[in-house]
This record gives sequence, structure tokens and C-alpha cells, in this order.
Amino acid sequence: MADGAVSLAILGANGDLTRRRLIPALFSLYCKGGLPDNLKVVGVSRTAYSDDEFRRLMWESAVEFGGASGHRGEFDRFAKLLHYMPGDVGNPEDATRLKRRLEELEGGAGPEGRLFYLSIAPQLYGPAIEVLGGSGLATDVPGWQRVVIEKPFGFDLASATDLNKVVHARFDESQIYRIDHYLGKETVQNLMVLRFANSIFEPIWNRNYVKCVQITVAEEVDVAGRGSYYDRSGVIRDMVQNHLLQLLTIVAMEPPVTADAESLRDRKVDVLHSIRPWARADVAANTVAGQYGGYRDEEGVPADSKTATYAAMRLFVDNWRWNGVPFYLRTGKTLRQKLTEIIIEFQVPPHLVFSGDASQPESPPNILAICIQPNEGARLRFQVKVPGRGMEMRPVDMEFDYASAFSEQGIPEAYERLLQDAFDGDASLFIRSDQIEEAWRVVDPIIEAWESPDASQPLTYERGSDGPAAADALLAEAGDTWLEGGCGGHTG
Repeated sequence: MADGAVSLAILGANGDLTRRRLIPALFSLYCKGGLPDNLKVVGVSRTAYSDDEFRRLMWESAVEFGGASGHRGEFDRFAKLLHYMPGDVGNPEDATRLKRRLEELEGGAGPEGRLFYLSIAPQLYGPAIEVLGGSGLATDVPGWQRVVIEKPFGFDLASATDLNKVVHARFDESQIYRIDHYLGKETVQNLMVLRFANSIFEPIWNRNYVKCVQITVAEEVDVAGRGSYYDRSGVIRDMVQNHLLQLLTIVAMEPPVTADAESLRDRKVDVLHSIRPWARADVAANTVAGQYGGYRDEEGVPADSKTATYAAMRLFVDNWRWNGVPFYLRTGKTLRQKLTEIIIEFQVPPHLVFSGDASQPESPPNILAICIQPNEGARLRFQVKVPGRGMEMRPVDMEFDYASAFSEQGIPEAYERLLQDAFDGDASLFIRSDQIEEAWRVVDPIIEAWESPDASQPLTYERGSDGPAAADALLAEAGDTWLEGGCGGHTG
């Protein structure tokens, strides 16, 4: 590390993201020795706190959301890095005050670099970027300057394109770190290792051997007091445009030339660009919109709301590797269990050698299940012979479980990895501007069809179910069914 300080300014430091994610992640990195030397953290929000009041609130957050209750001494040392300044991120005068505060904390050596984290409402991204750039706070200083922007990045393709123009007017793309915390999850990163570091998978990772790909991100929770916000967003903006399409790109991408950020992100953009465009008739034939029972009774939700809380869809990646292979995506709230998994279903053998009766149903397919949550790991399902006479078969799983394989290490929280990468200048797990716009290109036609004045009311499904039955029918059209990879586990 250089002699200068590294400064982290968290804009919106009094919000849920800072309390639930950022401070617990920073404290965990501190305990592991993973923070930059001479780090200074300044929280900024409108609420008037002193440094000591802010530190006390962050201790409470670290205990509640980071399990820090037995580490008070370590936190007290960590808290010396934390500072606070009341201010409005859109006010140039407050930006000038923040600049002076950072210069005071950084000392005479000046900054090695400054990282600005926009932990603020999406509508404030543009004004904050304008102030950061216009005031010289994040531009007219020695060392590196980077900006972390949370999702959602835009509300549709047009707004995302406009926001990119605003950001690019003040910062180079190499300085912009658009964050999707799903990409920081260990199992998501391990998917790339699984594919590209093991020669047993890549030869069969294509249309000749894969029957379909299924990606499920299921939530048990409802909108939980966020009805007004969620009703303006809906499930496509909340989950599909970002999390599910990010997972799809990693499954479907071509091998990058190297593991550097640009090579990885180039291959992801290629996948999104290859997804078959939607016409209005395609949306109706390939998507299912659902709304959980009682959603319209939630606080802040209109009684006639057509906002979908569940989505299932069939996508096609029209390239050489995946031509004709359906990618099924589903996600929703108040479902039976909290679960994120990716299932690769392989083709069944062309001839059932061990079936003595041609009328018997086909044996279950081989599947590879990548388990992202709650039980991180992977499972490969294949057929074995049941002991005894005859050739009766049964599927069994070969399992890899993170918790048991790395019990001595524990699994770092996603924000730990992403914050560390942002400090280090590694953009591999962050999203480039063209990737954002391509993702919106994929989902915009769905949003337009579902939100049109003549759109039907989403199908109602029961809380604690797997969603509307029409999602099963969508797969049945091609002889497919939703599969379970054994990744589940009720978490309450």
C-alpha cells in the first residue's frame, strides 16, 4: 500500500443497506485483515449525528446483522476508522464540506484513492454523480477515484441509457462499479471454476447434451411493508433484470480468454445479446405472471394492482452452443421455501439398455444442481443399480457441500468480496454499462406487455406454494418439468 490514506465515503449512511450489509461486511474484513491500510470511512446522510453517535449505531447494526456481540473490543478498534458528516448528497455546498473533511482525515500525504458508495435511493444517483464530479470531490484529487452504484440501475432501457450518459459525463467506465450482490456469492463464483477448471464438464456443456437449464430464485417473504415501492417495481425489475439474468450469463457464457474483468464481461454481454428478442406474441406464449393471494391488501398497494410478484419464463440463447435449448427462469415471493439453484438437465440416453419393458417410463435424467442458497454446494445426480436381482435402478447424488468441505473457513458474505474488489480495483464481479443496457433490452418487452392497459390480471397463487400452475404448463409444452436439485432447506 502507498503512504496515503484510502477513503470510503458512504452516501446514505443512515439507510438499511449500510446497517445491514456494508458495516457488518467492513467489520468482518477488518477482523480478517482485509481492509486497506490507513482506511478512513465517512458516513454521510441528512440525519445529524456526531462521530460517537454514528459509531454507537453501527455497533448495534454489527451486533444485529453481523453477529458481532462477542467482539466488542475489536469493534471499538474498528470504530476509530468510522466518521460521520451530516449532509445532502445532492447539495454542492455539502459536497465541498465533505471534500474538506476527507482532506482533513487523509492528512498531508493526500489520498491513495477514494471510493464513493451510493447507498441512496435510485432517483438520487444522477444528482449525486453530478455533484461528485462537478465539485471535484471525486475527480480533482491524486490517486484513484471509484464510484459504487447499487441496483436498480435505471427503471427501463431508456432510463438506464440516460443514467449511463450522466455517469459517463463525469467518470470513465473504468471508475464505475455497478454492484449486484449475487455476483459476490461464493457459489456463483464457483460456477465459473466448475465450468472452466474441470475438463469433465465443458465437452458436454452445450446443446448436444443439455436438454434444458432451470434457474430458480424463490423467496419466502412477502413485500414486508415495502408495498408502495414494490408496486412500482414488480418482480421483473426487482429480480429478473439483474439477479436471474446475471446467473444465466455465467451458465451460458463462452470461456473467456483470460480471467481479467474485461474478458469476463465481454462474454457475458455476448450471451445477453444472443437472447432471442421478444415480440408481443412471444411474451404471452413464453411467460407466466403471478401475484400472491393477499398482495393487494398490503399497505401501499392499490386494490386493483396488476403488479406481478412471481414470474416464470422461457428464454432461448440463439448461438452455436445453445441453439434450441430452453432456459427456464422463475422467481417469486411467498413461495414454499427460500431457494436459489441452477439445474442443468442432461439428455437421456438414446437407448435404454437396461429396460426390459419398453412401456416403462424413462429413467430420471442426469442433472447437475448448483446450490447458491440456503445450502451452498453442488450435486450431480446419476443412476445406480439397486442391490439384488435384476437391473432395477435408482438415482443418487454425488454431493459437494461448502459448509462441510470448508468448515474451518466459513463462507464470506457477498458484500465482503465486492467491497474488497472495489478497493483493489478489480471490476470482474461488477456490471459494465453495455451489460446493463442489454439486460434491459431483454426484459423491457415483458414489462411493457405486463403493464399495458389491456394486460390481464396476474394469476393468483397461494402463499407457501410453488407459484401458479401455469408455470408447470409452460414447461410441459416441451415435455419438461421443474426439477428439484436437493438444494433446499427451510430457513424460516
